Amino acid sequence: MTERATSEVPTGGPEETTSESAKLPTTEPSGEAAASESAWEEQTPVPQEPAPQAPAATKPAPASEDLPSAPLLLAVEDVSDSAVTVSWEPPERLGRLGLQGYVLELCREGASEWVPVNARPMMVTQQTLRNLALGDKFFLRVAAVSSAGAGPPAVLDQPVHIQKSIEAPKIRVPRHLRQTYIRQVGEAVNLQIPFQGNPKPQASWTHNGHALDSQRVSIRTGDQDSILFIRSAQRSDSGCYELTVRLEGLEAKAAIDILVIEKPGPPRSIRLLDVWGCNAALEWTPPQDTGNTDLLGYTVQKADKKTGQWFTVLERYHPTTCTVSDLIVGNSYSFRVFSENLCGLSASAAVTKELAHVQKADIAAKPKGFVERDFSEAPSFTQPLADHTSTPGYSTQLFCSVRASPKPKIIWMKNKMDIQGDPKYRALSEQGVCTLEIRKPSPFDSGVYTCKAVNVLGEASVDCRLEVKASATH
Repeated sequence: MTERATSEVPTGGPEETTSESAKLPTTEPSGEAAASESAWEEQTPVPQEPAPQAPAATKPAPASEDLPSAPLLLAVEDVSDSAVTVSWEPPERLGRLGLQGYVLELCREGASEWVPVNARPMMVTQQTLRNLALGDKFFLRVAAVSSAGAGPPAVLDQPVHIQKSIEAPKIRVPRHLRQTYIRQVGEAVNLQIPFQGNPKPQASWTHNGHALDSQRVSIRTGDQDSILFIRSAQRSDSGCYELTVRLEGLEAKAAIDILVIEKPGPPRSIRLLDVWGCNAALEWTPPQDTGNTDLLGYTVQKADKKTGQWFTVLERYHPTTCTVSDLIVGNSYSFRVFSENLCGLSASAAVTKELAHVQKADIAAKPKGFVERDFSEAPSFTQPLADHTSTPGYSTQLFCSVRASPKPKIIWMKNKMDIQGDPKYRALSEQGVCTLEIRKPSPFDSGVYTCKAVNVLGEASVDCRLEVKASATH
């Protein structure tokens, strides 16, 4: 069974009944509803009952076993600016002859006659009337129809009023404005708040519940947003700004907290409480002006009287007393304290009036007796000479290393004969390394070479054999 039908209002207007104001939509049946048209044509039209005062008060015809009872739960499902949709439930009693469909009737406000919307019964339990004009106001009723006639109708309690659809106003607050919006003194404030609503709603602003100062605050409201602008923010501009959007009895509100801040003032006073050892104790009082926001802490600095340069000791320190340690003995120090908030450090600082003198303690030095160590040592070779084979005509070197204190005298010998002064040999000694260079040796230079080290504590010697191979003769 078809459950829904649509009726449209022609542009030229429907057929006129006894009253010109009874302009009705026409019904186009579909599905099983069309099968009932031939049976309906043989029946008399549905009687129209006048209802000049309240159509819902029309008395139904006496109940008959052949007629169905009134449909149940007649209700308006949807109303727009050009259409209305109504629905109902089948009646409890269909009658002995069976149900042929339903007839929906309309009676405009102020009229006295009910006019059928669909000329023939339709087997639907929901109908949409389209092409309605703005401002139309009418009653609706529906009756179940059998071959014996129409049963009693079900009538809407309230008239249907066709008016322009209204979209309730809504405000979309940007994410960054859902928490306190912070600006510095002198900066611009530019808030753009989108909203929705149809037709265009009316927007208004308040500051802490009062009207805005038009000399300082500019407002521009468009179709979809409202902009609040302050060219140069001052601390007095801080507070709660509330946007209200109204539309025909409906309204939406959004609150935005703005905080305008600046740098804090310096601590009001600072005192040097005590100096002991390499430490100094300080105390100060909080600033009178915090810059319209909470302090992040204090910055403590020290300066040596000799250099006058300031060095930071503590940063974002919250207590109002502190101890400065690791001061240098014999120096004098000045101290200063800055306040700090989100804008930065205060423009000036509280400085101690008196210097902190770190006194030298009366300490008598007691030097211990120093015993000088004797590093004297007789010569000893830490690296001996190594046997060596050389080629005639190519210079060669012999190496060894010796340790001794005082510095020993180095003597080179060949086959137990002192070779000092011989131009064929060149002896070097540096950092305990002894070197003997033999310039272009010949087979005659082969033999046993000795290095002897001598000082006042003794002597030592090492030997090696040098072999110079003779060239092969052809």
